[in-house]
Amino acid sequence: MTSAASDISSPVGVIAGGGTMPFAVADSLAARGIAPVLFALRGACDPDRVARFRHHWISVGQLGRATKLFRSEGCRDLIFIGTLLRPALSEIRLDWGTIRVLGRVWAAFRGGDDHLLSGIGRILEQDGFRMVGIRDVAPEVLMPEGSIARALPDPDAAADIEKGRKVLAALGPFDIGQAVVVIDGHVVAVEDIEGTDGLLARVARLREAGRIRAKSGRGVLVKAPKSGQDLRYDLPTVGARTVEGAAQAGLAGIAVIAGQTIAADSQAMIAAADGAGLFVQGLPA
Repeated sequence: MTSAASDISSPVGVIAGGGTMPFAVADSLAARGIAPVLFALRGACDPDRVARFRHHWISVGQLGRATKLFRSEGCRDLIFIGTLLRPALSEIRLDWGTIRVLGRVWAAFRGGDDHLLSGIGRILEQDGFRMVGIRDVAPEVLMPEGSIARALPDPDAAADIEKGRKVLAALGPFDIGQAVVVIDGHVVAVEDIEGTDGLLARVARLREAGRIRAKSGRGVLVKAPKSGQDLRYDLPTVGARTVEGAAQAGLAGIAVIAGQTIAADSQAMIAAADGAGLFVQGLPA
């Protein structure tokens, strides 16, 4: 348990993007007797699923409105969770609260996703809020160490995993991506703006085109936070969809950093991995 986790105050403000994770976090908080209030990002958060929680809608760029809502709900602790398509600055509807700190917002946008989220987080902290991470509010959704599926990596896969970790460590300072595919010691693809699903689809296309000669059932998707990343923001995520993409890409399995990777709907992911014969491994940090 982190120091922040030991004194989380109720209610917690969940700044909710897309996908299932904002609701998993909210359910986890509620199960512990901590009231979640969701601040749903327009164009990202699921309007049907958010309806069962106390919530408000906010738009990217409405820092002034958001901070007023956080205070009106008594939310000292805030967490960013869920997917968000990065907007262009020209697409953001600025309110006065954002204009007031526009220089810092602009600086936050001049970098990768982790730089953006941590930059916005710092602005909120300077306004008196405390940013917390998934480890503080819902640690049970993080990937455990070891194998969670029946299949296990063989020595060749273990070597690919080690190479993948080294590649990601080297790329981390450039804030490029959090995933790489290594097959028989060859780095065949690195995650970019298309995300992990797009990365795996690209590997599948390369196989179909004959650009990857290794037989199906070899190679590993490796995911890890960027070196120096603030682990309160933008943690790598894997789920059943990741497993399906890895299977279509002809890989042997997936390896991620335990305790630093979100395992979305882990039971569905395990079932998908066992059905496809893939391993899913949590690596020591």
